Amino acid sequence: MPRCPTLVIAGTHSGSGKTSLALALAHALTRRGLAVQTFKVGPDFLDPTYLALASGRPCYNLDGWMAGREHVCRLFERAAADADVALVEGVMGLFDGADTAGPEGSTAEIARWLDAPILLVANVHGMARSLAALVRGFATFEPDLRIRGVVANHCGSERHAEWLADTLQAAGLPPLVGAIPRGAFPQLASRHLGLVTADERLLPDAVLDSLANALEQHFSLETLFPGWVEEKATPSSPVPGFPARLRIGAARDAAFHFYYQDLFDTLATAGCETVFFSPLSDRRLPEGISGLYLGGGYPEAHAEALAANGEILAAIREYAASRKPLYAECGGLMYLSQGLLEAGGRFHPFLGILPARTRMLDGKKALGYVEITLTADSLWGRCGDVFRGHEFHYSELIDDPVADPAWRTVYALRRRRSEAAEAEGFQKEAILASYTHLYYASLPAAIDHFIAHCGGTP
Repeated sequence: MPRCPTLVIAGTHSGSGKTSLALALAHALTRRGLAVQTFKVGPDFLDPTYLALASGRPCYNLDGWMAGREHVCRLFERAAADADVALVEGVMGLFDGADTAGPEGSTAEIARWLDAPILLVANVHGMARSLAALVRGFATFEPDLRIRGVVANHCGSERHAEWLADTLQAAGLPPLVGAIPRGAFPQLASRHLGLVTADERLLPDAVLDSLANALEQHFSLETLFPGWVEEKATPSSPVPGFPARLRIGAARDAAFHFYYQDLFDTLATAGCETVFFSPLSDRRLPEGISGLYLGGGYPEAHAEALAANGEILAAIREYAASRKPLYAECGGLMYLSQGLLEAGGRFHPFLGILPARTRMLDGKKALGYVEITLTADSLWGRCGDVFRGHEFHYSELIDDPVADPAWRTVYALRRRRSEAAEAEGFQKEAILASYTHLYYASLPAAIDHFIAHCGGTP
């Protein structure tokens, strides 16, 4: 299926070094002048920000459970249409996903749908011939997959690398194509559920160059696929959007940045201009907006600055009073609330629109896939519509918003492997707030529904 050379970078388990290898490979190819399109498997807002910096192009998520095969393949084709190379970073281990008995939501599922070869990354610290047993298991567990080569991460020495290469060759297994010594890759910062959100301060060119240099010293780009680096795909013209009919404001800065790029692409194709603003530094909302989106992020890390920006708080409150659509998701819900109570007891007042307070917890409150059934009409659909999405957050509501009769819940939320439904999704007129990160491709009509609420004609 892939129209340009494509490689899926998969790990034997979480922490094997997939992200460092993907960043190094993306930057090494990009600085050679290739257009590298990156993708990330699974519901992840963090790794894609790093991959986008490494390649200089937006990174897209491919999630089999939330979106299904048709959307994944269509999104891949569109995003990689003008690329020379496509790199897909996996999630967890190659076969880990939403289902313990099948491939749903896994990297293996995406590799199969894309008919793309796999580069398997293993942490080989303290390992020799056992690597052959490990790779044989991965190579034969689902034999229709193609493991093109193995990368030994955290390798001890050149002699260690030779042993590993010999043991794979003796067992008739995919070859060792790289051996990265312990400490060769610079350490990447971590926070909460993964990497901290990337920007040029945390991932400057010097770090990207260091990653790429380490890779090229211990990994041959040319021999992985003969001619792969030199060949270039014939560029295709991207699908044009339509003239913008509506302007949608979206919060995006260090505090709010958890968005999927394909949502903004879909809005643009539908004739909506997304105008980004910063609740941290801007003093007013963008002019002429017909909808407002407060996405997820780390408002807790910037709570004092958010609470101190009284002008933007007043502007958002004024917008909310206009009864135009306002959607707040996860971190956006926290910002919409009465305020945030830190673990140490300090309280930061926020917008005060949602009649509840939030508080930070020592551990995570929720992590995983969810399915949402609308129990009433909302900004994104009609009663009975079903969405898929995911949660991950370290905060919770202290109060019940629906204690205020002006608010009601419009979601019946079910988590994976649970039959119990939880009332969630807090709505008042055209305002909707939820901890769930909806994936709109799970119900494509949702975008048209939202546009109609904003005053457009889908």
